[in-house]
Amino acid sequence: MVPLDNELPPHIRTRGSFEPGDRALAFPPPPLPLAVGVYDNHAHLEFADGENPMGYQEHLDHSGAVGVIGVIQVGTDVETSTWSAALAAREPRVLAAVALHPNEAPKLMAAGEFDEAMAELDRLACQPRVVAIGETGLDYFRTEQDRQPAQREAFRAHIELAKKHGLALQIHDRDAHDDVVKVLQEMGAPEKTVFHCFSGDADLAEILAEQGWYASFSGTVTFTKSEGLRQALAVMPRSRILVETDTPFLTPTPHRGKPNSPYMVPYTVRFMAEELGMDENLLAAQLTSNTLDVYGRFDDAPVTPPDSVIRERD
Repeated sequence: MVPLDNELPPHIRTRGSFEPGDRALAFPPPPLPLAVGVYDNHAHLEFADGENPMGYQEHLDHSGAVGVIGVIQVGTDVETSTWSAALAAREPRVLAAVALHPNEAPKLMAAGEFDEAMAELDRLACQPRVVAIGETGLDYFRTEQDRQPAQREAFRAHIELAKKHGLALQIHDRDAHDDVVKVLQEMGAPEKTVFHCFSGDADLAEILAEQGWYASFSGTVTFTKSEGLRQALAVMPRSRILVETDTPFLTPTPHRGKPNSPYMVPYTVRFMAEELGMDENLLAAQLTSNTLDVYGRFDDAPVTPPDSVIRERD
């Protein structure tokens, strides 16, 4: 767990322990700065990645230098959600989302620990700079069929939590489009519902547009074989698109495979602008407006001194 003191560790997990392969890779060079600032709508800054891992301060400083002015830091279990909330509470360039990743929830249910974990997320959701419940949703790519009902149950619980606190919902949807939409419609989606790292096609984009939901595009939209994503981007209303990195994953072209960071957002913004036939400054302004519409201003709630970030426990 994150230490309950004034120190916030720069990392609490490594990408190398999360997936196979040699991660002794250099970070890519920074892009040219954007003239109009934008936000990274989904990142996991708690990961150490690359041959010289950057801490959250370095990520944020490098990002600010190229016009990426804030980050939504996202938790995937109690530990990373606690870390995310603690970072947002002390760092004015960060807001937080808290949740149990859909691949974690069935494990907790099997261990009889799900309710306790959700109670902790309920507590974290009360913190003023926690602005979303996520990432939650359904992942049928990495989940056996007999564990999918547990994922759906966990997804429903997260939707209820988002509505209880009046927070946005960040959705992880992998190979589960139909069931994600079905659960949202059955439960009644929160007012601000975001499909993180949107992975659908134009048909799913039309459903999002009809429902008023948001599609957040990552570096995957720049990949050669992602024509379906580009068709979806063309379908989405401009008022319902966001941009993200999913740091440390999904680094955009031309640096695919290298460590990712929020400072890589300009590559994706410029690619999206070209695809949409828009001026990059106008698109950046639209993306920023959309981010603030979903999560509120980054200065709506003040940061707090480190010694009051995390409530003391017995």
